Amino acid sequence: MELVTRNYWWPGVTINMGRYVEGCDLCQRIKNRAEEPVGKLKLSEVPEKLWMYLIVDFITKLPVVAEKDAILVVCNRLSKMTHFVAMTEGTSAEGLV
Repeated sequence: MELVTRNYWWPGVTINMGRYVEGCDLCQRIKNRAEEPVGKLKLSEVPEKLWMYLIVDFITKLPVVAEKDAILVVCNRLSKMTHFVAMTEGTSAEGLV
């Protein structure tokens, strides 16, 4: 903005420059970022016992079979052993426990 206003001026120059920069694809891709660079990645801890750390996920929006339309996936992080539990999508947290 400073470089343009050194040589040019018109009413609303800052508003026009701001709109131009916001709409320019190249300006948005090479714009300086205010955040600090991200640090190095850290390795996850390796679990010492089976079933100490679990990964849990849901697979939903499946066709209804035997009144079940979702799958609960429980995976052990150490051995990668996985259990699949058929369930309904509307199951509450208390019902899941």
